[in-house]
Amino acid sequence: AACGARPGDDGEVTTVGQTTGKAAATQRTLVLGGVRSGKSRHAEELLESFPAVTYVATGGTRDGDAEWAERVALHRVRRPRSWTTVETDDVASVLRGSREPLLIDCLGTWLTARLDRHDVWSGGDVAAVEADVEDLLEAWRSCAVPVVAVSNEVGSGVVPPTASGRLFRDLLGRLNARVAAESEAVTLVVAGIPLPLRTIR
Repeated sequence: AACGARPGDDGEVTTVGQTTGKAAATQRTLVLGGVRSGKSRHAEELLESFPAVTYVATGGTRDGDAEWAERVALHRVRRPRSWTTVETDDVASVLRGSREPLLIDCLGTWLTARLDRHDVWSGGDVAAVEADVEDLLEAWRSCAVPVVAVSNEVGSGVVPPTASGRLFRDLLGRLNARVAAESEAVTLVVAGIPLPLRTIR
């Protein structure tokens, strides 16, 4: 499915070298899961059949954070050498310009970067973040290549004790729902087990 393959319809006639509308449709997949659920590994497996993939790391680097550096290193070791890594929070531009399949990991760190950029934690304008979300969704809808996005499922945890934590949870929950609505496939990963929530429509 990640490659655009599908079972044929009974009596369907195809011509070699041509694709039907369904087969040619871009596949957008959202992979959700909790912390250490295996969501990133599953997302990587969905694209492993492609010879080249652009891995979009939305978290960037964090100077002096040894734990973060270790997490990044573990992800890099798992990825095939033929994959290209792009570290950016301008995911919309990558979606619009890519000519090879994309893996975006993850929407939670992308949202955090946008909140930081617009200084929302110190009273900045949330509307600017919402405009970024609209831009991301437009680029997601129009992406011309197969794309898989990873995001944290935050709706099942405890209520954050801080206002900023609750704001992040609410914004990410809404972002996940909107990306899911624009995706042909949505999977929830629990304890390393992928549970399909939606398959190709």
